[in-house]
Amino acid sequence: MLDFQIVATDPATASHPGSHARRGQLTLNHGVVQTPIFMPVGTYGTVKGVMPRSLHEMDAQIILGNTFHLWMRPGLDVVKQFGGLHAFENWDKPILTDSGGFQVWSLGEMRKISEEGVKFASPVNGDKLFLTPEISMQIQTVLNSDIVMQFDECTPYLSVETKTKGQITTEREARSSMELSLRWAQRCQTEFARLENPNALFGIVQGGMFEHLRDESLAGLEALDFPGIAVGGLSVGEPKEDMMRVLQHIGPKLPAHKPHYLMGVGTPEDLIAGVLNGIDMFDCVMPTRNARNGHAFTRYGDLKIRNARHKADPKPMDESCTCYACAGSSGVPWTDGGRAGFSRAYLHHLDRCGEMLGPMLASIHNLHYYLNLMGEVRTALDTGTLGAFVRHFHADRARGV
Repeated sequence: MLDFQIVATDPATASHPGSHARRGQLTLNHGVVQTPIFMPVGTYGTVKGVMPRSLHEMDAQIILGNTFHLWMRPGLDVVKQFGGLHAFENWDKPILTDSGGFQVWSLGEMRKISEEGVKFASPVNGDKLFLTPEISMQIQTVLNSDIVMQFDECTPYLSVETKTKGQITTEREARSSMELSLRWAQRCQTEFARLENPNALFGIVQGGMFEHLRDESLAGLEALDFPGIAVGGLSVGEPKEDMMRVLQHIGPKLPAHKPHYLMGVGTPEDLIAGVLNGIDMFDCVMPTRNARNGHAFTRYGDLKIRNARHKADPKPMDESCTCYACAGSSGVPWTDGGRAGFSRAYLHHLDRCGEMLGPMLASIHNLHYYLNLMGEVRTALDTGTLGAFVRHFHADRARGV
């Protein structure tokens, strides 16, 4: 089941021309999701270093799981006995599962792609495996995720190295990949219907860095009439300007009455750019991966907690933040007189000692920041103040910590 309603759109004031931002409500089998939304990544059935209770407290409305990795471990037999991924990981809100296409692509030379599917050696035990559009749909049906992604081929950015620069994938290579993904999309749709999966299947726009191929991919997916559309194949090594060029081209062309999902992107600035180009849903490993490396995202720029200047700093990561890591259980930010959170000095100490509490607190903060950012965007859309919000966002982020 999927129902998507547009609640409000950006009035696109003179200071904010050409905005395609919209405020939506997405109803799925396991709950309602307010958009625009960021979705924490829970690859193996858990968001790394974060308790499910913390996800609820920071108002995470939907999280991700990964078809490929859950197929490897713990395996379908285990998940099936729990009736799906929700009960297995004790999460009662919606879940989206990636099809496994990106993970297969990332195996590089370890996999062989054909019209039928992808043959590869298991990264867990070396077993020879075969993943097809049909098998991906079967796995995701067992997982019972609210949003199922089609099995696609992620078009790479770089193909060969020259003495001057990386040569981008040729138009011919990108076309072949995109057309294969379209054929796989139809096979996914057929198998999804045969399985009588009660959830929602999204198609994925591919086409590399070529706008005309993106247009052809979108036209093919629209003909198949998926209930939701994703944009894949971005943030795969291309320069930021190329990513933005493709996003600005294809985002506004996505069907207005369906939810739009930008896969695997990105920084806070990327999320705002996505919103302005009509994107409703985002995911990225950045908040938790960067947290594990001492990197915090804050309202006033990025903070590297490993820097020596934080050794005796009494301030929290973000003085304006209400997350547990910055404000403690009181929820009162430092700027309002709160003193219950954890200092930069303490987090610096935890990082130096290799204590797991450090990345756990940083993960809580980063996810809270991303989710709160999307909440502020929704409020700005509700009140018709998105233009002012975006200006303040960029000014604050440029200020620095």
